Amino acid sequence: MIKNTLIKATEAGASELQRFFNGSFKITNKEGINNPVTEADHASEKAIFEVIRKDFPDHFILSEESGEIKMDSEYKWIIDPIDGTVNFANGIPLCCISIGLEHNGTIIMGAVYNPNMNEFFFAEKGKGATLNDKPIQVGNKSAVMDSCLATGFPYTYVNSPNGGLEVFNTLIRRGVALRRIGSAALDLCWVAAGRFDGFYEHILQAWDSAAGFLMVEEAGGKVTDFKGNHYSVYQPQLLATNGKIHDEMLELINNPSEWDSKRFVVSK
Repeated sequence: MIKNTLIKATEAGASELQRFFNGSFKITNKEGINNPVTEADHASEKAIFEVIRKDFPDHFILSEESGEIKMDSEYKWIIDPIDGTVNFANGIPLCCISIGLEHNGTIIMGAVYNPNMNEFFFAEKGKGATLNDKPIQVGNKSAVMDSCLATGFPYTYVNSPNGGLEVFNTLIRRGVALRRIGSAALDLCWVAAGRFDGFYEHILQAWDSAAGFLMVEEAGGKVTDFKGNHYSVYQPQLLATNGKIHDEMLELINNPSEWDSKRFVVSK
């Protein structure tokens, strides 16, 4: 039943995303720069909540717009009612609903749905990951220089040593294919589907990654923090790869100048 509830809740949020997409809606700004919340975000969140509360009224909920709705429960729903809100607000169809389900501290299921592309990603711990009910797996590139990568930046960027811009600069100067699509949840799903070979970001929230990181792991990939430790959705740094380029990506992220000084042979 809980899987069906997750699917229904994701679809309910997606219906609201589609209802408002490229239409007229109110936009307000949360704290910080380029941090909008739209009428559609609230409508999606409301629709998702209604489905979950109908089936599991005693479950804990953590959602981007409403924060924590604490309950004494083994289960926690971690919700981004629209991931990629800036894209959504500008009519860019790279946005999605993302819901992860945590049980006793472990993410056990995740769903990410981009209705604009009719792509529904689903993962269940120990049972693999799917795109529109078909199994997916990560790619097989074995070198960063040959890979297609993705990243994102916080808008209130702090220029810290080995920060996002420094790593980005190193990759771009080397000619590595690097994309920024504006939705961490989709970035992770696209790693799981083999479209990207890796994704890294310096600052993420739990609702950004709870569903997507499980997608990568269940598709055969690897997800850690920037020290190579087990990934937790409650810490900010994330590196997700096909597994084969993971160690090299860790080296690059932690020492971009040293990685840049190496000689590389690009596959033909």
